[in-house]
Amino acid sequence: MKIELQKWLRQDKHALIKICNSVERTYLSNRLPNPYTDEAADWWLEMVAENDGKTGIFRKIIADGEIVGNISVEKKSDVYSCDSEIGYFILAEKYSKGIMTEAVRQICALAFSTLDITRITGLVYEPNVASRKVLEKNDFVLEGVMKNAVTKNGKIYDLCVYGKIKQADI
Repeated sequence: MKIELQKWLRQDKHALIKICNSVERTYLSNRLPNPYTDEAADWWLEMVAENDGKTGIFRKIIADGEIVGNISVEKKSDVYSCDSEIGYFILAEKYSKGIMTEAVRQICALAFSTLDITRITGLVYEPNVASRKVLEKNDFVLEGVMKNAVTKNGKIYDLCVYGKIKQADI
């Protein structure tokens, strides 16, 4: 299976809306509107066009020619400006095929070479074992667990904090 990361383009709007309205949201931030509307897609695609390569790296995930997900690394600000946060999602029917593991590998290399950062942070709800494995396969280290840190759909979750430090050869 060929896995590529490509820049989001304005003509990807309908694919973005379809993916965002189809994705499993149990462990996603509420920052992703539900339902995902034309206006939300317009705002996001404009933000990406303005900020890609500057404050973040934003990519569509393509598996065998089909857009199947989204991945980004966004710089933090103020005293945390050397840090960034990775976020991603993929269609449920594409789970457990190695797509996200490869996408994370690719975006980490791109983010470290493009953005002025020394680390990438991954925040994962404790029961989201699949996402935790994706990070661990990409040399992210579990740095700690924040107890009762996330409330989602009436449930309280522990939050696993993962970190990946830029290596001198990246």
